[in-house]
Amino acid sequence: MLFHVRMDVHLPHDLDAETKAEIVGREKAYSQELQRAGKWPHIWRIVGEYSNFSVFEVADGDELHTLISGLPLFPYMDIHVTPLATHPSDISSDLHG
Repeated sequence: MLFHVRMDVHLPHDLDAETKAEIVGREKAYSQELQRAGKWPHIWRIVGEYSNFSVFEVADGDELHTLISGLPLFPYMDIHVTPLATHPSDISSDLHG
């Protein structure tokens, strides 16, 4: 299943620089691991915000929840998930069936 996910990060203003760098470093490593595994095929920064739009390709909502809740920045995020389905006017879907 494909899911469109918006993640908005809200780090506390009083979070010390060392802790922030450690969390952000773990976040990058974890997200890149998911990208290499094909679970997180697309990620885009939203200009001017500490946010992203992402597409996840996973078995179901339970797997998505497990992956997202494993993000080191998860406690500092507002997350909005939208399940996606093939659109009948998508010309690329004609190529697959």
